[in-house]
This record gives sequence, C-alpha cells and structure tokens, in this order.
Amino acid sequence: MLAAGEEGIVDSPGMGEFKVHRVRFFNYVPSGIRCVAYNDQSNRLAVSRTDGTVEIYNLSANYFQEKFFSGHESRATEALCWAKGQRLFSAGLNGEIIEYDLQALNIKYAMDAFGGPIWSMAASPSGSQLLVGCEDGSVKLFQVTPEKIQFERNFDRQKSRILSLSWHPSGTHVAAGSIDYISVFDVKSENWLMDSFGDETDFNLLGSAIHKMLVDRQYMGVSKRKCIIWGVAFLSDGTVISVDSAGKVQFWDSATGTLVKNHLIANADVQSIAVSDQEDSFVVGTAEGTVFHFQLVSVTSNSSEKQWVRTKPFQHHTHDVRAVAHSPTALISGGTDTHLVIRPLMEKVEVKNYDAALRKITFPHRRLVSCAKKRQLLLFQFAHHLELWRLGSTVATGKNGDTLPLSKDADHLLHLKAKGPENIICSCISPCGSWIAYSTTSRFFLYRLSHEHDNISLQRVSKMPAFLRSALQILFSEDSTKLFVASNQGSLHVIRLLEGSFKHLHTFQPQSGTVESMCLLAVSPDGNWLAASGTSAGVHVYSVKHLKLHCTVPAYNFPVTALAIAPNTNNLVIAHSDQQVFEYSIPDKQYTEWSRTIQKQGFHHLWLQRDTPITHISFHPKRPMHILLHDAYMFCIIDKSLPLPNDKTLLYNPLPPTNESDVIRRRTAHAFKISKIYKPLLFMELLDERTLVAVERPLDDIIAQLPPPIKKKKFGT
Repeated sequence: MLAAGEEGIVDSPGMGEFKVHRVRFFNYVPSGIRCVAYNDQSNRLAVSRTDGTVEIYNLSANYFQEKFFSGHESRATEALCWAKGQRLFSAGLNGEIIEYDLQALNIKYAMDAFGGPIWSMAASPSGSQLLVGCEDGSVKLFQVTPEKIQFERNFDRQKSRILSLSWHPSGTHVAAGSIDYISVFDVKSENWLMDSFGDETDFNLLGSAIHKMLVDRQYMGVSKRKCIIWGVAFLSDGTVISVDSAGKVQFWDSATGTLVKNHLIANADVQSIAVSDQEDSFVVGTAEGTVFHFQLVSVTSNSSEKQWVRTKPFQHHTHDVRAVAHSPTALISGGTDTHLVIRPLMEKVEVKNYDAALRKITFPHRRLVSCAKKRQLLLFQFAHHLELWRLGSTVATGKNGDTLPLSKDADHLLHLKAKGPENIICSCISPCGSWIAYSTTSRFFLYRLSHEHDNISLQRVSKMPAFLRSALQILFSEDSTKLFVASNQGSLHVIRLLEGSFKHLHTFQPQSGTVESMCLLAVSPDGNWLAASGTSAGVHVYSVKHLKLHCTVPAYNFPVTALAIAPNTNNLVIAHSDQQVFEYSIPDKQYTEWSRTIQKQGFHHLWLQRDTPITHISFHPKRPMHILLHDAYMFCIIDKSLPLPNDKTLLYNPLPPTNESDVIRRRTAHAFKISKIYKPLLFMELLDERTLVAVERPLDDIIAQLPPPIKKKKFGT
C-alpha cells in the first residue's frame, strides 16, 4: 500500500502486460460547498463552492457536471438561486449580484446592491423578482428584466444583517432571518397592521415588517449571547420554519407572530433548510454533519389532521452541512467536506434500480491532469497554480501485482503560480514536454520549457491575443507543433507553435445561430482531424488540413463526457453520461460496424449502472482493437475482437486469478477487461506500449487536510 504523496510501480494484476506508475502526490483538495440551488423545470442543480466556483449538474443526465464557472479570490458566494427563464444568479460578501451566461459559460454582468456584503438571496415564486439580504440590515427588491435586473425598492431596514430569506408561495409576504429574530414583510399591501406584541404600528408602507418574532437564545439550557437564524422557509398555510445556531428547528405562525412548535435536534448549529414543492417534506443540515428529514404525516390512520415528524437522520458528511436542496425524488446536501450527496427518497423512485442508489460526488467531471508521454512528465492543475512532476523509475523486475522499488524518485520540477485573483480554468502540457498553456477568465498564458539534463528553464511567450482568454479547453497536437483552443464563445482557434513564439492559423466559427461553448477537444494522432463537443450539441469534426468543418456526429440525448480519435483508423470514440460508448468513422462519416453491433445488443446492465462518468479515452499504439478508458473507480480495456458480454455474463470478477490458465481464460472471455484497483482515479494514460500512469487521490488524504470537524460526545464519555 502506498502512503500519501508516494509513487510506486506495479505489475498490474489481471492486466499483467502493463507496468503501472501509481501516483499519489497530486495534492488536490476540492473546495467546500457553500450553496446549492435546484431548478425543477430543467432538473438541474447549481452548486457554489467556497472559492467562488459555480457548477451545474444535469440530474437527468446521470448527475453529470455539464458546466462550470471558474472561481475568483474576491468572490465568496453566500447565496445562489434560479429565476424566471432558467436564469442563474449568485450574491456574496463583495456586495455584488452576479448573473451567469449558461450558453457562453461566463459572467453576464455583476451589479453592486449597495448594502454591503450580501448574505442571502431568494427569487419570487414567479421568478420575476429577486430579494437580497444585506450586512446593513436592508432587504432589497430587484425586478428581473429580459436583459438585466433592475432595483425596485428597499424594505424596512432591520437592526442586523439579513442571513436568510424566503417568499410565501403566493408572493405576497417574505420571511427574513436575522440575529435573534425573524421579520415578516408584507410585500404589496398598504394598511395598518399589528406587531407581534399586539400594539398598533405605523401605517405600513410597501415592504414594511408586519412581525418580528424573537427567537429564544437558550441552547442546551444555557443562554447564548446570540441566536443566528441560518435559514427560513415560508409555507402556504402561513407557517414559517426556522433553523438556528442553537440547534433548533422551530415552527412559527406568521399571522400572529407566535411560536407553535420547537424541535431541538443538534448540539451545534442547524445551518440549512429546503422544503419540497408539495410542502409535505423538508430537509435540514447541521454543523455536526448530520442531515435530518422531516415529513408531514397524519396523526392517526383515519385522521385528516397532520403533524411534522422527524424521520431517520443521515450521516453522510464528516463536517458542516452548509447547504441542502430538495428535488421531487431526492435529498441533496453539501458542505465543508466537499462531497455533494444525493440521497434518493425511496418512496418517490418508481423503478428500484441504480436511480435508487446513494450518490456521492467528490471530484470534478473534467480533467485536472495532463501528460507529456515522451519525457514522462505530469502537469497538475490547482485553483491558483500548476505543478510539473517527472515520474520516478525502476530497474527492478517482479511478478504480477508486485510493487517495485524506485531506483529514482519522482521530481517536483516546477511550481507555476497563476497571475491575478482568478482561478485557472484549464491547462495542458504538450506531448513533447516543451510547452505549457493555461487560461483564466481574462488572460491566456503560454510558456516554453527548455530541458537541460535534470534542469528546466521557463520562458513566457508574450503578446498572446485577447481572443484566446476564457478558454474552456486547451489541446496540443501529437507532434506538439499546433495548439488548439476552445473559447467560451463557441469558436475554436488553431495556433502554430514556433521556437519561442506562435502564429494564429485559423478560427473555426460556431455554427450559425449558436454560441454554445465547446468543452471537450480531441485531435487525431496524425494531426489532420479535430473533434469538438459542447454541452448539448452534437460532436463537430473539423479538417485541420483544409481548415473547414468535415462532418457533425448525429446529436445524442446525453452530454459527452470524453472523446478521442484512434490512430490509423481515425475512428472517433465518444463516451456519454448515460455510459453509452459510440465509435464513429471520421473518413466514412458514419458509425462503425462494431458500434452498431454494441448498440443493437446493448451494454451490460452493470456497466450502465456505474455512477461516475468516463473522463478519459486513449488507445494502444500496437493494438488497434483495444480502447482504454476510465472513470473515477475503474479502468477498462475494451477488446473489440472479442464477443460482447450479455447480462448473464460476469462483467467483472473481483477475485484475483488463481493461476495462469485462469488469467488467459479471463482475457478471452469477453471484450471488457475491468480493473478496480486504482481509485479514486483522476487520470490514467498509456505512456508507452507497456507502461501506464495512474493518478489516484484517496479520500482519506483529502479529509486529513480539512479543518477538524465538531467533536461529538459519545455515550459514557
């Protein structure tokens, strides 16, 4: 077993023809989850992280992370919501409201709310208005117009920051959580109203507070200095549910401003709440890492009276659960431990297949590692820097499964810090190891690497054109003479690399009427073909030789997760989020016979039930019938010369082979050779005919670098 940060070389059991570099020194730690927002119309989930990154998951496409917006050092997102027309907004401690362009994958605009840091935001039930809660105690109402948002008015300013907001489903009232109290605002009416102590108030202007409901500061029998209302939810019957720093879930009557029911559920803060559309279920998350599910059930079997009952708690997190969401079929949670957890509601899932399984998403569904095969270099991408490593080597030999001692350790050659406050979007190292490129939202960087013995020197290429910025994908040709850049405006740029400089050769413009960003690129080993895929459109194939569109692969219902072009045949292999794999002949402009056969027979049901997407595809240079691919938890070689497995066949045998004849039998049984030794697997690539590199990131290593969780008392201690 390798310790964190080590590299070992292993003769791969079950695939004994390879030596495998097991790399565990990619010290990647995902940022914690701060907010989640579910959109019922599109069945998509928006997730914001503590570094300002925003991710979009398509729940209908096997929970695939189809889009992302890179973070920024000054953008600490505190609120996230969807508005009318499936428009996405965020707000944070820099005091700005941001709208995202979901087609071009960039920030559409940022607007200062002029209330200091923004702690909360909520869209009206119609989606035509936005409310934000600010540090200065103000609640501000914005109109959502076709192009931007427009400030409409302020509500009554409160004495402390507004930490949570919720609209009544009718859109007439708003509940706002603050420190020590909850305010209820009347959005539209103008009349005399009573406060919660029964005294007549002044004439109520638009957006004035009807009630201020004081929250008990008692926590486990001890009076705390402050009680923070972390979340509120306004129900149709006028009930306001609040969660707070004293570990309580409380039910309030908004008409009278009185407390109806109190649940003490945690010894720490209850930090988040989300209610189902039917208002018969809600979920809360605590600082202890526990998620509680409440359901509205009948008091007796033949009674129409109902009450809220807390059902079984779920402990899928190790740290604070900062955000929760409630889809029609699942409870969704995320927090400091970086995991996005999707727990299906079994009574809502019609077919009890893998849709009923718990999902835990930890790693981004995009590559953070690139490889220079010829020099055996790995480039690791972090939020604000890149690391370049040279793999170790060995002269030892051994039998299958042996870990061989390194005669030369891996070398950390370069730490390249990104310029400015923006996160790195994408990066790549050329196959020859002489070029490194990376992009942020506002700038594109290209460096020339010079290798002299064991030393390297770095020279930045100046005057890179502005149109290369906000690149979503960067790829070098196999001979390292060309650079392909996919911009967020849907165009593809072709750059010729010269000694320490470059020349812009061509730009493939997006198809007429589309501005969809191209997120994945693949270039043929001979350099003649370039394939590009967006988030929803089909895969476009361009002739690099003639600089024109060659063909478009027929569109498919599920997004592409990986693609690659095979040597010699120029067959394009495409993996989709529903785990289907297609092979398309670029010269013939049609699917290959093997692809048609596998679509006719169908993939093994266990293959289709995998819950992490294929993120990388490659090929063996001397075995044209082999396709190599991997997801986070398995590495697979598909041998197209062998028969396909059916559902009665054993797809994967977890037991090690007993003897040499067992090894041969397994290799010839069916087309799919699967190894689950390497996990979680962030990257796997063939370095040469007999050598693989596998980059793993054990979850225990990530948890070890997180802040310590809240310690819970155990019985008898």
